[in-house]
Amino acid sequence: MSVTVRDLQRRAAQAGLPRLEAQLLLCALLDKDRGWLISHDEDPLPPGTGERFEDWLRQRLDEVPLAYLTGHKEFHGLRLQVSPATLVPRPDTEVLVDAALRWLASCGLAAPRVLDLGTGSGAIALAVKKRHPRADVTATDFSAAALGIAEANARQLGLEVRFLLGAWWQPLGEEGFDLVMSNPPYIAPQDEHLPALRHEPLSALAAPEAGLADLRQIIGGAPAHLRPGGLLLLEHGYDQEQAVADLLRAAGLQYRGCERDLGGQPRCSAALRP
Repeated sequence: MSVTVRDLQRRAAQAGLPRLEAQLLLCALLDKDRGWLISHDEDPLPPGTGERFEDWLRQRLDEVPLAYLTGHKEFHGLRLQVSPATLVPRPDTEVLVDAALRWLASCGLAAPRVLDLGTGSGAIALAVKKRHPRADVTATDFSAAALGIAEANARQLGLEVRFLLGAWWQPLGEEGFDLVMSNPPYIAPQDEHLPALRHEPLSALAAPEAGLADLRQIIGGAPAHLRPGGLLLLEHGYDQEQAVADLLRAAGLQYRGCERDLGGQPRCSAALRP
């Protein structure tokens, strides 16, 4: 028996899924836009659509990110492919991108060397390259699967970024950069919010030492890879501002303050190499 868009939206509502999420799932499933759903809500859908929708509905109700089901996520105006090998890019991370772009616009460098450590889907690196095309952008990740997604996004968007496989500074030798950015794992392993994020890669979310281990490693290596006057931008937890500032100062960097995210929480700290 064939089903319609209205049937599936009613089923989603009965299961407790918000109407917008149901529409987004249907748009991805049918490769149509929301306007089509509205104007064709009584049309019979192809065989098997109901079963596929039920599978996606079950996964979404189990808190599988919507982006993993649809296969993409919007970030800083870019449509990015994502998969369970990568984190889903968050709007709060756009704060880091905006800070990077402001610095690039004012640094006076014709072709600044930019590095994104732990690039995941490539969101940060690609957003910066898109908005500041003269930047020479490199991105690293220790996950070959994640790097494959990032490379696919770069090809799809027509953006030239160099991708290197390896953890943090490891694949970079003695290279120096004018701007280094990172959104590393910073959630404490015992954090109460982790169960809700269980479908995303834990290695990209949580870090030992109350979430500071990877931040500490990145900061420790920064003086050797930042050119004089270069900037380091780090996303971190809302309660880690002071700890990150202390680590930056201990590494001999000049702490330049912390940007707040969309919810008003401390989220992105900056430091200069003298």
